[in-house]
Amino acid sequence: MENMIINHWAVLICAVCNLILGAIYYSPALFYKSWKAENKLTDEQLARAHPGKIYGISFILAYLMSYNMAFFLGDASSDIAWGATAGFLVGFGWAAAIFTAIALFEQKSWKYIAINSGYIIIYFTIIGAILGVWR
Repeated sequence: MENMIINHWAVLICAVCNLILGAIYYSPALFYKSWKAENKLTDEQLARAHPGKIYGISFILAYLMSYNMAFFLGDASSDIAWGATAGFLVGFGWAAAIFTAIALFEQKSWKYIAINSGYIIIYFTIIGAILGVWR
C-alpha cells in the first residue's frame, strides 16, 4: 500500500489504553465484584497472581492488537468516525464473537460473556478512534 500511514506513538498509546481501560472497567466501582463472582475467584486466588507477568504479557498482546488495527486503518482516508466504526466492528463482530463461542463451550454464564465482551467492544472502539484520528 502506497498510502499506508501508521503512527507508532498512537499504537503505543492504544496499548497503554488497554491497561488503563481494564483498570477502570474491572475496578470495584464497575465490574470487579461481578467479574470475580462469575469467575468463581477468591481474594486469596487473586492475591497469588503474578501481576508483572500478567500485565507484561497483556501489554505485549495489546501492542500486537493495536498494530493490527493500525494496519487495518492505515489508509490515508481513515478518520475518527471510520476508526471508531471499524473498532466496534472488530470488537463486536470478530473478537467478542469468538470469545462468546469459546465461553459457551466452557459453559460460562451470559453475565460473564456480557462483562468481558463489553470490555472487548469498548477497547477496540476506543483504539479504532485513536488510530483513526491520530494520523
